[in-house]
Amino acid sequence: MDELIRKNQELSAILHISRVLTSSFDLEKNLHSVMEFLAGQLEMQHGCVFLLDRISRELRIVAAYGLTQGEIERGKYRIGEGIVGRVIETGQPMFVPNIGDEPKFLNRTDSRPRKSGISFLCHPIGLDGHIMGVISVDRIYNEVRGNVDDDLRVLTIVASFIAQFVTLWEHHQRTEQECGHLRSQLRDRFDLSNIIGDSPAFQQVLKLVRKVAATDTTVLLLGESGTGKELIAQTLHYKSRRSKASFVAVNMAALPENLIEAELFGVEKGSFTGATARRVGRFESAHEGTIFLDEIGELPLNLQVKLLRVLQERRFERIGSSESVSVNVRIIAATNRNLLEEVKKGNFREDLYWRLNVVPIELPPLRDRPEDIPVLLDFYVNKFNLMYNRHVRFDPTAVEQLTAYGWPGNVRELANSVERLVIMAEKDVIDGGELPFRMALTASKPVPIVNEPVPRDVKLGDEIERLERNHIVRALKEHGGIQQQASRVLGLTPRQLGYRIKKYGIDPREI
Repeated sequence: MDELIRKNQELSAILHISRVLTSSFDLEKNLHSVMEFLAGQLEMQHGCVFLLDRISRELRIVAAYGLTQGEIERGKYRIGEGIVGRVIETGQPMFVPNIGDEPKFLNRTDSRPRKSGISFLCHPIGLDGHIMGVISVDRIYNEVRGNVDDDLRVLTIVASFIAQFVTLWEHHQRTEQECGHLRSQLRDRFDLSNIIGDSPAFQQVLKLVRKVAATDTTVLLLGESGTGKELIAQTLHYKSRRSKASFVAVNMAALPENLIEAELFGVEKGSFTGATARRVGRFESAHEGTIFLDEIGELPLNLQVKLLRVLQERRFERIGSSESVSVNVRIIAATNRNLLEEVKKGNFREDLYWRLNVVPIELPPLRDRPEDIPVLLDFYVNKFNLMYNRHVRFDPTAVEQLTAYGWPGNVRELANSVERLVIMAEKDVIDGGELPFRMALTASKPVPIVNEPVPRDVKLGDEIERLERNHIVRALKEHGGIQQQASRVLGLTPRQLGYRIKKYGIDPREI
């Protein structure tokens, strides 16, 4: 009966210790809790966990029971030194019945002024043949109080648990260091000093960014496609107190309408056929961080209500669940559309607009800040020279022509054009003659459309379709084939424009 009680106590102890070691990654706190529990379980007077310092190759106490801070600091051993050093050297446990009779017991901590009658158990802490430390216990045995074999068995299991915990803790520490290094790199990358633009219009944007970056206020970024809205959103995040948490970007225009809700808010297991597991949405992924909602004007009306609630209460429900999920996120939205016009047309909720429009920041198009173009050209040519091991530069004629060009695709178009020119350049100096035809002619002027005479027998519906096709072709030509820009001018959504392009057999690549 006593044996059964002892076994139950051992199982309870093992369960408790496993829970303690999986509760957090606080090394000293968790190990100290383990030693406190073992003190009651094994009736020990003192107990220590030693770990091997990889640099000094010295065993140091990281957690102890029954020792003062001064005694802990004195408890240091070299490999092979004393009982503790011998155990880590051999990888074998040791039992000393009476430390008073053992000359190898050094008592470095000076915590045992009377050594006679005290037994000492010492077990290596290791995983997959790698010994990383030692656990030691000293206690008094007699016929009534305990059995050495039972205590060694418990120590063997506990040492195994500690070895796995320490290994996970080391991986966690390395991951945290790497993440910290990457976060530091991202903070440097998205520092305001690295954002290129000396024009007064762009400096006004940076002034606003500096003011709101440290706050949690909602920001609405306005501007044409390619003006750098996501870059500004990332800068706002990495200059804020949330920089250690996630930055989650969602492009509404890139998601099918029937999947937007699942992507944003997640799915509960079993909510529909195929939902075999709970799926976390983008808002949950951005908890404690920032979520960037790009192309917010593309959000369907039925989901605008749900987003409004998140903005107001920071709560939502996953698809298929009635349980509310609370999130702490900063919301940054962006659009290249006039949301007030969309509100008037009934495509965008007015209450949502005012919730998003707390701090609006409008990014000027590149054609409105031509003084920034030479600086941007210099930046990107250096970047792509380094990337492709080239030594290309623009001559003054090319810079002048590129500055005069309208850049309908803004900074994105400029970066892509410079990359292409660096790759394709036959010589190290690019002059005006090597620029694409549309740039060389500074094709910022509208491309005229030739209207063919309409035969009298053409039906009204056919004529309307012909006019609509001409308008679409003209808009695409004026904006370099960029559908996002053309759709904004035409008053259509990108999806509507895409449907008409397919309907009329228009190939934007040929325009």
